[in-house]
Amino acid sequence: MPEVTIDDSADDDANSVSSPSLPWLWEAGPTADAIYDITKSDLMLNRREAVKVLAITAGLPLVDPVQRWLAHPPPVPSPSGYSGRIGLDEVAQLEQAANVFRTWDDQHGGGLARKAVIGQLNEVADLLRDSHPHEVGVRLFHVMAQLSKIAATMSWDCGMQTAAQKYYVMSLQASTPGQDKPFGASVLASMARQLLYLDQPQDALELIRLALDGVRSTATPRLRAMLHTREAWSYAKMGRPESFKRATGNAEEAFSEIGSRDPDPDWIAYFDAAELAGVTGGRYLELAHHDNRFAGDALDHIRQAVALRQRSSMRSLALDQVGLAYAHLISGDLDEAVTVGSAAADTAGQVQSDRVRVQLREFYLEIETRRDPVVAPLQQHIRETLAR
Repeated sequence: MPEVTIDDSADDDANSVSSPSLPWLWEAGPTADAIYDITKSDLMLNRREAVKVLAITAGLPLVDPVQRWLAHPPPVPSPSGYSGRIGLDEVAQLEQAANVFRTWDDQHGGGLARKAVIGQLNEVADLLRDSHPHEVGVRLFHVMAQLSKIAATMSWDCGMQTAAQKYYVMSLQASTPGQDKPFGASVLASMARQLLYLDQPQDALELIRLALDGVRSTATPRLRAMLHTREAWSYAKMGRPESFKRATGNAEEAFSEIGSRDPDPDWIAYFDAAELAGVTGGRYLELAHHDNRFAGDALDHIRQAVALRQRSSMRSLALDQVGLAYAHLISGDLDEAVTVGSAAADTAGQVQSDRVRVQLREFYLEIETRRDPVVAPLQQHIRETLAR
């Protein structure tokens, strides 16, 4: 694993807190220009060099600039002498392409398609350097926001944490002129999830609170449920089980209301019953590491997630299976931990995801401490999977 460092230094001037590594731009034109330049550079990037040392921004340099997302969005520039190269039909095709990339990411992880997404993102940013009719411009910014978020997730799957955070920030900024606060809230949730993986739960909680504030009157029940699971995750990381249970209850209550309001957009459709069960079970598992009384709850929820999970969602299924194997291990059922762990290694071998590799490696290190002959074949299986 490459070294991950956290930059949480605060600027002396509270009104100008920022990080030199993140492009804090909120106006439509400069946002498009910045994304065009960054993606152009990224397409020429040597990934081996990019993953050696990773610096992640956290603390005030991250949280304070993000608060500008709550402000009213700046207008998309009106055309002064129309020079746009595309119309609404072409925009619809770009929207469909973003959906295809999102599906690919969910099914296979991001390793194989990352540069294809960045190339498409670069093209959309280039289009936005022209002037367009208002509807075309707004929809192009929304496509750019979606592609930036997909690029962020794929960068993470490649182990490129710095690039992932940068693309999340660009997605949040593109969603602002795209006039889509709910999508921006989903980006904040993804940024929070990255911070949670890097053991920064307080910052993650701050971002989720901003997200909830920003969409209090506009979020669908499915989006609210997802945001509350991120809130619960933050509390679990902090070792606050009662707050975790309260936030989990809020997520389950919101999820029960799905269907009572407007239909959900495609980008939140992934958050289904399997995802709710898997995320909740994973958090119970974190609590069980410190108090094995939570192991039973972890087993119940993760079993449900595995049963409900669509087999096409390979990355999520792999994470569920690793978590279930870990829960069996904590519960003292070594034989079942080996059986499920072997299935997890099989699934992990079919995806390109740094998150899955990290989880599988952590499970390997845990079973290594058992020094029981029954785990030896599983250890060999996992070593071969990680080597591939």
